[in-house]
Amino acid sequence: MVTTLNTRQIQDNFLSILSGLTSKEQSVITRRIGLGGEKETLQSIGNTYGITRERVRQIEDVGIKKIWRIVRSSSLVYIQETAEKILSTAGGLMTKDKLVAAIIEEIRLDKDGNDGILEVIIQSDFNIQKSKPQIGTSTYFYTPDIQKKLIGAIHKEAITLLKKKGDIMETSALYEIIKAHLTPTFGKVDTCLIDGVLDIFDELVKGEQKYIGLAKWKILNPSTLKDKAIYIFKKEKNPIHFVELANKISNHFGELVKVATIHNELIRNNEFVLIGRGIYVLKAWGYKPGTVLDVIIDIFNKAKTPLSTEDIIARVLKTRKVKTSTIYMNLQNKQQIERIGRNMYQLKQA
Repeated sequence: MVTTLNTRQIQDNFLSILSGLTSKEQSVITRRIGLGGEKETLQSIGNTYGITRERVRQIEDVGIKKIWRIVRSSSLVYIQETAEKILSTAGGLMTKDKLVAAIIEEIRLDKDGNDGILEVIIQSDFNIQKSKPQIGTSTYFYTPDIQKKLIGAIHKEAITLLKKKGDIMETSALYEIIKAHLTPTFGKVDTCLIDGVLDIFDELVKGEQKYIGLAKWKILNPSTLKDKAIYIFKKEKNPIHFVELANKISNHFGELVKVATIHNELIRNNEFVLIGRGIYVLKAWGYKPGTVLDVIIDIFNKAKTPLSTEDIIARVLKTRKVKTSTIYMNLQNKQQIERIGRNMYQLKQA
């Protein structure tokens, strides 16, 4: 068995294999993968021959099936064997781009080679199936034992769970719930398969190999400075000073963010709440905007009873990072608050 191949050997062997096809099959396949030029669509090739895009697809499929018989007796069979092995360890399904990249890494090929050649060789393998083009999805390869119903069920379950939560989730947590929900119907569901299936759909996006969410939320694929700030807050899960936030955004996204710029962004967007001197949190975490006095008044309104100084301080510090002296100073606001007894306060009575 051949265990070493280089990019030149693959291209030379592939061109030799193509010589066994009809001239039209050769032309369609080489133009589709951009061998010697740019990749062309089915429609553009069809326009050249005066035939429909579906007829072009049929010519391409026939040629690829012929290639399988020739590949099996050539050194290029090693690519198919490698693809089968990688798919097996990945749960039986991978997007085209990820599978091709994995083969390049496994065989240690040059990254500037023609990926289309590898794709055709994989597609010609009768032990591997290729998905049909569909809007909103990436092309993927899968083994024949993978049920299309299971692919659809995994996708539907992920969307339902994410919409219900309304926020990103850790992939590990989401996958465990999906497995629990689908196992009674489909039997054991592999984690790798779930991960591969959710790579297919454009409406889902993953981040840092740990989180997953809906692409429309723009949380894991942020474009604006506000979105990037929200991303960092959700990643850190803690209050952050605006100077530290500017540094974290710059380091994570590889772009310089000025401290004044991020501070202005925090001030003008109500998604963020100031809870201390320069310290911000997300409003979505249950924080309300306002001064320390506003917080104290809200505490009294909810308690509906006089409170001690210690109790007020403890409650304020749950939502604000301020000094105890600042809280005590606000308690001296005689227009809003009155002292009753030695160490008790309440809202000033009308």
